[in-house]
Amino acid sequence: MHIAIIGAGIAGLSAAYDLLAAGHQVTLYEATDHTGGLAAGFQDESWDWPLEKFYHHIFKSDKAIIQLVAELGFSDSLFFPRPTTSVIYEGKIVPFDSPLRWITFPGFNLLDVARFGLVSAYLRFTKPWRRLEQETADAWLRRWYGDKIYETTWRPMLIGKFGPYYQEVNMAWMWARLHVRSPQLGYFTGGFQAFIDRLTAAVQQRGGQILLNTPVSGIAEGANGRLTLATPTGQAAYDRILATTSPHLLSRLAPDLPADYLGQLLNLKSMGAVVMTLALKRPLLPDHLTYWLNIPSSTPDKTQNDVPFLALVEHTNYISPTHYGGDHIIYCGDYVTPDHAYFQMNDSELEKLFTGALAQFNPDFKPDWVRKSWVAREKYAQPVPLLNHSANIPEIATPLPGLYFASMSQVYPWDRGTNYAVEIGRRAARLMVQTSQEGNRGN
Repeated sequence: MHIAIIGAGIAGLSAAYDLLAAGHQVTLYEATDHTGGLAAGFQDESWDWPLEKFYHHIFKSDKAIIQLVAELGFSDSLFFPRPTTSVIYEGKIVPFDSPLRWITFPGFNLLDVARFGLVSAYLRFTKPWRRLEQETADAWLRRWYGDKIYETTWRPMLIGKFGPYYQEVNMAWMWARLHVRSPQLGYFTGGFQAFIDRLTAAVQQRGGQILLNTPVSGIAEGANGRLTLATPTGQAAYDRILATTSPHLLSRLAPDLPADYLGQLLNLKSMGAVVMTLALKRPLLPDHLTYWLNIPSSTPDKTQNDVPFLALVEHTNYISPTHYGGDHIIYCGDYVTPDHAYFQMNDSELEKLFTGALAQFNPDFKPDWVRKSWVAREKYAQPVPLLNHSANIPEIATPLPGLYFASMSQVYPWDRGTNYAVEIGRRAARLMVQTSQEGNRGN
């Protein structure tokens, strides 16, 4: 088959890698000037390693990406440090990433510790997610952890992640986060960009064609059972097309999809992401060497919170600043609705807003610590799984013959991330190969 893949992110590249191995011709269409999607990096002239536009790491339990890394002969470049994750409690930064630290957490008494440990263990070691998706995380967590623990830990996280939807997200999403995550976090020598470059090269070595700066404007049924794909340079016909776009973009590209399937695409909700990366002359969080600091949110109206972002990530408390010319790298990240003001503000306005909060974490901070800043924005970054979400997920094989769809909205109950981008891309490729073989047998 001659197959087109829309999007050269991790999912699209992973699918292409397998489809090419199965003997098919593959052309990837990428609207931007680079491969890698949300995992792609950038590099300052003073750095030895690139850095991700959006914060990235993987977990020891991320089998799909670890398997692909091994197939690429790249395992020696993957390593797993054990950084510190902290929370803010009564204005202080407190490590909160292990049973010992739960026990010593100043906000918990012994009964709280026991309850926190028992409920967390249930979620960690059981698999009741189909039952849990019938209840909101807000209600389930409050009932089983209790008001005190819920208000201290889980509610601020849900608000930060999902904003106005925090009381609508189902509990299976939270189960998935607690069920598989590990304290050791994986990273690549040379950053995620090194992995992307390796995977991109492998796709090209297998004969895949990657067309950058080539957005797709439409998908339609063509002659002889083929599909037509439209770009600014013209049209091309393919036996199969795999779209790895957002659901709403697919609905615009393929308006001939049946109404029921289009309705599924349009009903899926998601949050956008805004990340400001700062290269500082000095470390911001030196005391506990905190890598990831969860910021408490008291209201879904993020303009009313003390800190205007969800997480403060000091990347160089995880990966040595020697790889970044001695810079201390900070991410200020937030999930916001796609129509949020952060998408309209210019970079300097956003920098002033975000850096204005940094003295809350280090009273010595001054704006002149910032050597340089970068802003990355993506309107489709975090799916919002509502009650009984498994019934709302669009099938990978769409009702339009030959058109397939693979997105982060379909990895549920798991959370979005590079591991599940690999998994959904390879799953789509297996399905395309399988249906092709079945079609050939039928003929």
